[in-house]
Amino acid sequence: MRVLIIENFHASPLGNVGIALEEAQAEITLRRPWQGEALPDHDGFDAIVVLGGEQSALDDEKYPYLPELVGLMRRFGEADKPVLGICLGSQLLARAHGGTNLLNAAREFGWRDVRRTEAAADDLVLSAAADAFPIFQWHSDTFTLPDGAVRLATNETATNQCFRVGRASYGMQFHFEANRDVVETWVKSFPDTVDRMDPDWLPTYPQHAETEGKTADAAGLAIARAWVRLIGA
Repeated sequence: MRVLIIENFHASPLGNVGIALEEAQAEITLRRPWQGEALPDHDGFDAIVVLGGEQSALDDEKYPYLPELVGLMRRFGEADKPVLGICLGSQLLARAHGGTNLLNAAREFGWRDVRRTEAAADDLVLSAAADAFPIFQWHSDTFTLPDGAVRLATNETATNQCFRVGRASYGMQFHFEANRDVVETWVKSFPDTVDRMDPDWLPTYPQHAETEGKTADAAGLAIARAWVRLIGA
C-alpha cells in the first residue's frame, strides 16, 4: 500500500490519519510542493492525501503549484484510487471537480458539531461515525458542492463539511485528523492566531478538550481507519 502525502504547510501532523496508515503498514511518500518539491504523477501510488494549509484554494499566484495539484487529485480519482482532501485539501478537491471556492465565507474554529446526511448512512467512510459528532475546525473558506458529488456531512456554518466524488474521493472540511495531541501542538505553536480566530476559546480549551475533544478523537480515528480500508478494497 503506497500512499502519497501532500503537505501544504509546515505544521501538518498526520494525527489520526497517520495512526490508521501505520496500522495498515502503508508505505508513505511525503511531498512538500510549498517548499518547491516536485509533484509526482499517480503512477506508483495507491492513494493520495492532501493536507491543510494557510493559503486559499485559489492562491495560485503565491503558490503556483496549486493548479498542478488540483489536476493530480482529479487524475487519482479518475484512476479509481482513493483521494483524501482535508480542509484546504477538500477545497482543492472541490475545485478539481468544478466546485466554486468561496473565500472568507465560513469562519469556524474549535470543536464544532457536524451532522451526517442521509446519504452517509451507507457510505463506506462516514458510516463509521455517529449521526452527529464534534470534530475540530479551523477554516474561513468553503465551496459549492461539485456536480455529481454526494454531500455526507453538514452544519450551519459550512453546508459542505464532507463530500464524496465517485467511489473513493473524499473532501473533508473538518480536521478529523486532528486528535488532541495535534490540537495541543497547534495551540502551543499559534496562540496569537488562535486568539484572533476566537478570543474566548483559549481560556476554556482544557474543559472542551476533555469533553468534545475526547469524542472527536474517537470519531476522527474511526473515519481515518474507514478511509484507509478503501485503499485495499
